[in-house]
Amino acid sequence: MNREEHGPRHVPVLLRRADELLGPALTEPGAVYVDATLGLGGHAEHFLRTYPGLRLVGLDRDTEALRLAGERLAPFADRITLVHTRYDGIADALAEAGLPRAGAVSGILMDLGVSSMQLDEAERGFAYSVDAPLDMRMDPTAGLTAADVLNTYSHGDLARVLKTYGEERFAGKIASEVVRRRAKKPFTTSAELVELLYATIPAAARRTGGHPAKRTFQALRVEVNGELDSLRAALPAALDALRLGGRIVVMSYQSLEDRVVKQEFAPRIASRTPVDLPVELPGMGPEFRMLTRGAEKATETEIEENPRAAPVRMRAAERIQEKEATTP
Repeated sequence: MNREEHGPRHVPVLLRRADELLGPALTEPGAVYVDATLGLGGHAEHFLRTYPGLRLVGLDRDTEALRLAGERLAPFADRITLVHTRYDGIADALAEAGLPRAGAVSGILMDLGVSSMQLDEAERGFAYSVDAPLDMRMDPTAGLTAADVLNTYSHGDLARVLKTYGEERFAGKIASEVVRRRAKKPFTTSAELVELLYATIPAAARRTGGHPAKRTFQALRVEVNGELDSLRAALPAALDALRLGGRIVVMSYQSLEDRVVKQEFAPRIASRTPVDLPVELPGMGPEFRMLTRGAEKATETEIEENPRAAPVRMRAAERIQEKEATTP
């Protein structure tokens, strides 16, 4: 769920492996690297230092993250463009940087989930371990808060969110209790929600599967930030942006994200030649080839160095066929 370690001992998740996968595409002078989830800029700083001719286009929806990353990356100011947008704004971010929307990017990194900076700042409301306002917005300047969702969604919509995005088997029961309690007093803090979850989820279920609030907090965060819809829109744009030989690495932290990544990659790595033909038709071969076998996990060493890498699932692909030109 966490992208990077916050503070002076910041350890970007799977940095060495990301470099192994993206590096071969970043060596040419003027290569363009898109960090679609810039965060505190840990991955971006590494790539800018390692590849002196590299140009960065960095995206983040969190204005504070952009500010901090900008300070960190100041030594590379002549090679970076930072854009305040969600990762489904890749095409517009490239245009803002003066680049074509398709076929110009050498490498893309998408390190999904909530960043450690956001988790560690209690007032953002992402963590269930501390009492804080129920906010959970990655972009604190826009959109509904988690409190808005809890206090205004119908029972059916609440249950859907909890079941779909949190895979919570007690979704209906939790939604009923939320509706009952909010009629007396609206939800404002995370402690109120955590107490409800302890009271509602059966004791036997609380003893397995981690903290009983984990699934509900994940579901609310995904709903508040439109994470899965954004990811479904972002991946096609990211894949289209890559040049021949360009590479993409996506790191997911929960099964719902990884499932979307797998589904979006699948048609791009498949041949479009009819299955009953004995030879590959020109231009109908796969657009991409996978660089990872399935979803790679962090090694024991990586997890020891950065425990927040434990849930990560990494998939990577390389463009092997030029994208067909389209009429504007």
